[in-house]
Amino acid sequence: MISLGIKQLLKKQLPTLKNKRLGLLCNQASTDENFVHSRDLIRQVYPGQLTCLFSPQHGFLAEKQDNMIESDHATDQQADVPVFSLYGDTRRPTPEMFDLIDVLIIDLVDVGTRVYTFMSTMAFCLEEAGRSGKRVLICDRPNPIGGDAIEGNVLRESCFSFVGLYPIPMRHAMTLGELALFMNDRIATPADLEIQPMKRWRRDMFFDDTGLPWVYPSPNMPTLQSALVYPGQVVWEGTNISEGRGTAMPFELCGAPFVDCGKVLQKLESVPLPGCILRPVGFEPTSNKWRENVCKGFHIHITDQKKFLPYRTSLALLQAIALLYPDDFQLKQPPYEYEYYRCPLDLIIGDEHIRKALLSGVHLLELEDSWQNDLELFCETRKKYLLY
Repeated sequence: MISLGIKQLLKKQLPTLKNKRLGLLCNQASTDENFVHSRDLIRQVYPGQLTCLFSPQHGFLAEKQDNMIESDHATDQQADVPVFSLYGDTRRPTPEMFDLIDVLIIDLVDVGTRVYTFMSTMAFCLEEAGRSGKRVLICDRPNPIGGDAIEGNVLRESCFSFVGLYPIPMRHAMTLGELALFMNDRIATPADLEIQPMKRWRRDMFFDDTGLPWVYPSPNMPTLQSALVYPGQVVWEGTNISEGRGTAMPFELCGAPFVDCGKVLQKLESVPLPGCILRPVGFEPTSNKWRENVCKGFHIHITDQKKFLPYRTSLALLQAIALLYPDDFQLKQPPYEYEYYRCPLDLIIGDEHIRKALLSGVHLLELEDSWQNDLELFCETRKKYLLY
């Protein structure tokens, strides 16, 4: 079993944390292998020093279901400290919040996909820590979908938003600690940053290789399977196609009432989709898009984690459905993640030109070729920040 950054941090008291006021950015998934929460681990080793908690999107309890559903500030009864929501009145720590701490510890479960907003929350914390002179310590955790496989176009500056603040691809194969190093290098006033690495994690590991229990970091990320398909299936958030929210298999399912699975599969024949089976299914969401309507679509069954290409698979599905059903398929209109004018699908894909080419029928493999140079440049750039 690997040893998490939080466990490495607490093996012995660090002189740099002695008598310091500590804040912790976390949520209910921030536990060790025995399900002990990080705030409790910190309080054991640094008694009386934890002064506040910070929570990302979905709330400290990971109870908020969807985008732009905000969390209020609260009090953690167990530690008797305030919990400041960074997905509510503000998405950045305020000076008043940072007045309570000397060091911000970040221990978040990330899922390895650029649009998952925990990394954006971390980036805003680094920016504010740099401005205020606060120290940031990242307790690293595994990238659950692996540290080798990189997929997708690199985010263009025209599409920077809360679901992507820096030029990285959809599936980046970096840990949160590595991302912090990458981001901090691009901040005008960088934070005083330290990373507490894991032990025994290897880049070729998927989460089920780590020996750790899966604790869901957000309501619609209940299993490793959800995380594995998410780098592709998240694109449906920018459309009227259900991504399976309101079912027991969010992101593993996708569909809409007007879809004919046979026609879609026929349309997909020219695009190789390794490592998965697209099984035609029907499902009825109890909430969100197409609530209480029977949707026809697919359950993505992963047959080989290492060969599976989530981004290609979902873009191929999206293109097929859009071209087959031009009168029924629709793009989601703003707002999306606090962006009130730009096309949500552009923000998710990260390049308006790719969205337009995709919907105009340009072959997906041709599109993939078009972004390979940028992807290779990113791969070269990221080497500087790899810790494992």
